[in-house]
Amino acid sequence: MQFSPLIEELIQALRCLPGVGPKNAQRMALHLLERNRAGGNRLASVLQRSMEQVGHCSSCRTLTEQEICRICSSGRRNNTVLCVVETPADMLALEQSGVYDGRYFVLLGHLSPLAGIGPDDLGFNELVEKLQNEPVEEVILATNPTLEGETTAQYLVELLSSLPLKITHLAQGIPLGGELEYLDGGTLSRAFSGRQGFASVKETNG
Repeated sequence: MQFSPLIEELIQALRCLPGVGPKNAQRMALHLLERNRAGGNRLASVLQRSMEQVGHCSSCRTLTEQEICRICSSGRRNNTVLCVVETPADMLALEQSGVYDGRYFVLLGHLSPLAGIGPDDLGFNELVEKLQNEPVEEVILATNPTLEGETTAQYLVELLSSLPLKITHLAQGIPLGGELEYLDGGTLSRAFSGRQGFASVKETNG
């Protein structure tokens, strides 16, 4: 048995969400149609407005409907420290932990040659220009402790090595393969307070 074409289309559309398989998508669709049409209409309205109005901050590249996000426009942040993260979710996790009061730069991903994601896709040139024109003294590379995240961080160390900056990374304590957005505030606090200098490839091989 199949549902009508429009219901099937709704189910398939819901499958674009991460972790939503056929059964979950069907359950969501039927719940909205049977029990919560008001919620479905609100979801459709907010989703459409979000797709049309949400873009990227022109300074840090996080998601926002403003030209400059609230963090970049705040006059209470520490302008001498810049934290580089992979995603807006990682940035939010650090903000919620309350352990950091500096600025951010969001890569919107990590280096992944197999997926066709290179330096140009992650705003590396934009990051270098930002560091050359702003009073940043320390760059914290807070990429996730995955193979792709570590590769991205090491690439950035080499890219930024010619700039007069202190380059650090989060201390041990973050599980290998973990992601910042899923860590508790205590773990993030310890990782930040114990951050260390980042050895370059040249120093490692020297």
